[in-house]
Amino acid sequence: MFPALRCLATHARPFDIPVLDRSRSAPQTEMRMTVDAEQSALSGVSRVEVVGAVEMALRGREVSRLSTPHHRSTVPLRVGLSEADRSSVDRLGQVHLQSLSGGMVPLAELVNTEETVRHQSISRKNGKRVIYVMGEVAGELESPVYAMLDMAETLDEIQVAGGAPLGRLFTREPVVTERPVMKWDGEWQVTYEVFRDLGIAFAGAILLIYVLIVAWFGSFVTPLVMMAAIPLTLIGIAPGHYFAGAFFTATSMIGMIALAGIMVRNGILLIDYLEARLRAGVPLKQAILQAGAVRTRPILVTAVTVIIGAIVILFDPIFQGLAVSLMAGAFASTILTLVVVPGLYFLIKRGWTEEAVQ
Repeated sequence: MFPALRCLATHARPFDIPVLDRSRSAPQTEMRMTVDAEQSALSGVSRVEVVGAVEMALRGREVSRLSTPHHRSTVPLRVGLSEADRSSVDRLGQVHLQSLSGGMVPLAELVNTEETVRHQSISRKNGKRVIYVMGEVAGELESPVYAMLDMAETLDEIQVAGGAPLGRLFTREPVVTERPVMKWDGEWQVTYEVFRDLGIAFAGAILLIYVLIVAWFGSFVTPLVMMAAIPLTLIGIAPGHYFAGAFFTATSMIGMIALAGIMVRNGILLIDYLEARLRAGVPLKQAILQAGAVRTRPILVTAVTVIIGAIVILFDPIFQGLAVSLMAGAFASTILTLVVVPGLYFLIKRGWTEEAVQ
């Protein structure tokens, strides 16, 4: 995984990554001191005294407590070596201990010092060993998706043991961990799960709207004409985010879901009045013109109220995406709904009429 870390470091500068770190630290050495039992016995210093002297030198030892008028409780008094005196093994070895004979014995003669490599801490996630490579994307492009796409080609060049390419996973955890696998996580995982859940909710909302309209109008085709206004919102939402300089966030998706019901309502207003005129014996073309003339005002009023209500949250950093989706989507979809929905209804009805005549 260290080549992947180097790849991240190489691509950090174009994306303004101020923080780049990893959970696996560099190898660290530590000094282990063990009491020399034979030398300790010959010197007349017990093992307990040796361990106590080392502990006091490194950590300090509380020898008493002091009462002062400026403190509500007693203040501990600790005895220990200064940082300079315990900064190296040689200086620590100069600490002297008193033997049974009354002589002073240096600590270096009573212990054996061994330099070893400190054991690395092992991070696990769901029972699998992991090494976290962490970076924070900043600058104009704050979404991690852009950094991930930019590093794709370089990551393809990384090979693990055996010459195999480094596997990369985006949405699921690795099943086999016999060789290194790279899993994008963190903010990307949260973004994926949020949009996945909102997409499922959006599909469920559209299905529920369709079922309700089918039950009301008794037709499977007419509701599809009314719901044609839903994809028309994208014609306004996508350019709206571009010109507003806003990212398409989770709140933008929530705005799309809310806008779906509003735009279907406009289609219902048109088709409901149109079919009422058809039942009254008005020709198809005339009924479409009358429906447009009568229902245009309430449809426009609905769009204007949505836009005015969204202006309040347009400059909020969190809900800006919601405001842009509502305003741009309502504007574009309303204008196009007045043309597309009657046009689709006319084409479908005319086709049915020609088939009936034939």
